[in-house]
Amino acid sequence: MPAFPHSTTSTATAIAIPPSLSLPMIEAAFPRQLHPYWPRLQEKTRTWLLEKRLMPADKVEEYADGLCYTDLMAGYYLGAPDEVLQAIADYSAWFFVWDDRHDRDIVHRRPAAWRRLRGRLHEALDSPRNHLHHEDPVVAGLADSVLRLYSFLPHTWNERFARHFHEVIEAYDREFRNRTEGIVPTVEEYLALRRLTFAHWIWTDLLEPSAGQELPDGVRKHPAYRRVALLSQEFAAWYNDLCSLPKEIAGDEVHNLGISLITHEGLTLEEAVMEVRRRVEECITEFLAAEREAVRFADGLDDGTLRGKELSIAVRACLANMRNWFSSVYWFHHESGRYMVDSWDDRSTPPYVNNEAAGEK
Repeated sequence: MPAFPHSTTSTATAIAIPPSLSLPMIEAAFPRQLHPYWPRLQEKTRTWLLEKRLMPADKVEEYADGLCYTDLMAGYYLGAPDEVLQAIADYSAWFFVWDDRHDRDIVHRRPAAWRRLRGRLHEALDSPRNHLHHEDPVVAGLADSVLRLYSFLPHTWNERFARHFHEVIEAYDREFRNRTEGIVPTVEEYLALRRLTFAHWIWTDLLEPSAGQELPDGVRKHPAYRRVALLSQEFAAWYNDLCSLPKEIAGDEVHNLGISLITHEGLTLEEAVMEVRRRVEECITEFLAAEREAVRFADGLDDGTLRGKELSIAVRACLANMRNWFSSVYWFHHESGRYMVDSWDDRSTPPYVNNEAAGEK
């Protein structure tokens, strides 16, 4: 079987997708692509996870490839130089490990461990070079991955990335408190928090090193650009909620759009699934309309100067990858072992996680 069987073919997939999760519009209108560096990417990220002690060797061997973390990034940041994609993929793999660590600290009631980790991550983000050999692998892993990411674009991009990720760390802290106290946020509260816990602006920032240049504020903050960026990320976050709802209900989660709808809007589980799906489909439709406007905006940046032409090309590359995010996220959720809850021995405990208080003495 090919490692990436659906990347270049329009034939029907062999994966059985439940009707509630099937999105024919994605399969028809968002052809799946894959960065040619992917085979090396998978191999090198697997090695990096081992070297940085982010996953035990037996779990890397058994689960790393099947989790498809590198597939997700290789289907998103097309056109990125190999070393940029490698840094992004390693950072993404780290992010999933950190997310699992956060989850286990909640499940096993380890608030002191979480507070310690939260503070260390803030410090490592601001001074990664000083944390490369930290005793906690999650801290050292962040330091290594962001130090590499910081090498591609000017310090202004680095400062923006750090600012955005500091906000993500604090959002994870709010989620920690909500989950340990059993607080289900309202729908509006959840949507605002989800943009941070899903790291909308981090993944959008990373489009720029992939395209080879930092975009000026006037471009990034332009309504035409910002709208397509937000819609691509909202799709991903809400589709993730749709797919992970069974896993999160099994794990007594409180952070899921479906759970907020059930708790605060009085919907049944079936109604909540239908409403999340409606929002997901609306994201796709709105993106297709907004994409046309964003492409016109990108074309208009070419004002006959070399700078204008380069900027137009870079924005077009970013827009194309926002489109790629739809198909990459969609297939990831049906291929990654991260969401195959029915195959786990314990539906509340992923088999690929380490339940120990990692990094603690």
